[in-house]
Amino acid sequence: MSVGHYENFPVGSVLLPRAIRRAVHAIYRFARTADDLADEGDLAPQARLDALAALEAELDILRVGGTPASAMMRALGEAIAEHGLPYEPFYDLLSAFRQDVLKDRYETFAELVDYCRRSANPIGRLMLHLYGERDSRALALSDGICTALQLINFLQDVQADWQKGRIYLPQEDLVRFRVTERQIAEGDTGGLWTALMLKEIGRARNMLQAGAPLGLRLRGRFGFEVRMIVAGGERILKKLHDSGGDVFRQRPVLTKSDWAYVVWRALRAR
Repeated sequence: MSVGHYENFPVGSVLLPRAIRRAVHAIYRFARTADDLADEGDLAPQARLDALAALEAELDILRVGGTPASAMMRALGEAIAEHGLPYEPFYDLLSAFRQDVLKDRYETFAELVDYCRRSANPIGRLMLHLYGERDSRALALSDGICTALQLINFLQDVQADWQKGRIYLPQEDLVRFRVTERQIAEGDTGGLWTALMLKEIGRARNMLQAGAPLGLRLRGRFGFEVRMIVAGGERILKKLHDSGGDVFRQRPVLTKSDWAYVVWRALRAR
């Protein structure tokens, strides 16, 4: 999973209502801990899988009404019980983290989207549940935003992911645009690199725009937060586009002026 996968997660946001803040923190700690087990440090693959299996075993204990050993999982259990959270999103996250250990290439865009369905979409669905929004249309819009944000993160982190031995650009697109792994390793933006990146940028933008109506559908703080997230994603996509997809010389991030623009866009959205 890409390095900054949870950088847009609204943990600690001043926009979060106090009533759900502890639950959001518990969800974040679970996701961040499991992600680190799959990604960080020098553990061997089997040790990573074993650690994730142990975490899943504690989730199983929660599901049947037991008390897990770790304080983190007990806090998660309290959040699940208090807000009636579904268990499926947590199992989906663990499935994606296991896949990170076992799979480092994606043949098609459809494979990549399926990964996003389990690595990113569960967070949005859990947040909607915390806000009492369980309508199928809202969930679908949320999925579009979350998948788009994950794809944007992949584009930002092509170089960082390569250094971990992973490529989240579809292999079929690399072949189509005649981009080699050696080119990625060397940070070479020659040939059809820009054309490849513009294709991936367009895909992410389409998904983000498809999900954007959620920010107007939801009221109050949550709707404003969603509009900010969408505007932030659009801003990163613009930076990626303007650079021709050159993510090797400078990873595109949001600056203070970008955040001011994001807030302005979220406020004036209609």
